[in-house]
Amino acid sequence: MHNLKELFVFITRIVAPSVKRFLGTGTLYSITMKVQVVPDEAMKYQIIFVTGNRHKVVEAAAICAPRGIAIVQNNCGYPELQDDDVARVAAYGAEYMANRLNCALIVEDTGLYIDVLNGFPGPYAAYIYDTIGNTGILALMRDIRGSDDRRATFRSIVGYCEPDMAPITFEGTVTGRIAYEERGEGGFGYDPIFEIDGVTFASMNDDAKNEVSHRAKSFEKFAEWFLKRENP
Repeated sequence: MHNLKELFVFITRIVAPSVKRFLGTGTLYSITMKVQVVPDEAMKYQIIFVTGNRHKVVEAAAICAPRGIAIVQNNCGYPELQDDDVARVAAYGAEYMANRLNCALIVEDTGLYIDVLNGFPGPYAAYIYDTIGNTGILALMRDIRGSDDRRATFRSIVGYCEPDMAPITFEGTVTGRIAYEERGEGGFGYDPIFEIDGVTFASMNDDAKNEVSHRAKSFEKFAEWFLKRENP
């Protein structure tokens, strides 16, 4: 297996043939919730964040709320473009939902790229996590012992769009390693196996993670652009 698509097919057809991917093509519904970490009076702006992942919303609010931007979650879901480039996935999702909901909004997509696995799971990270989890990733790397060979990079892409406009994306990355075992009680997703300087994201408190994480970086870039746009 030499590329992401071959690895993806292997996982979906051989490792977990019974798992089907939900693409959100059914009836549109939503639950909205404002998530913030500072008082209402400090909020000058707000932005809709389309995601079903509350953990992402909390992390986004930790970055945006102190800058006066309230994050409002909408979990209506949307079809994900199947593409090896996570930036194109985010751009597609943002444009699709902005035109469907007829409002300005953001989405966020994350890819995990493990060097020794030729970049797998890449943009399919969420699906692979739901399919085989952290134990599956650790099993794939059972015989990979050198620390340099366990190098991995997280990419977070925030996609912003308004109706009838081209989407804009903001990228944040962080490079670390895949641990030999799950460690830590915090975080979510791959956090227990992704480490920086020997400390997994799941072992960090929220503030420490937000100092270095891929998602914090992408939302910082988005917030900076958004505020400059609102205050030319």
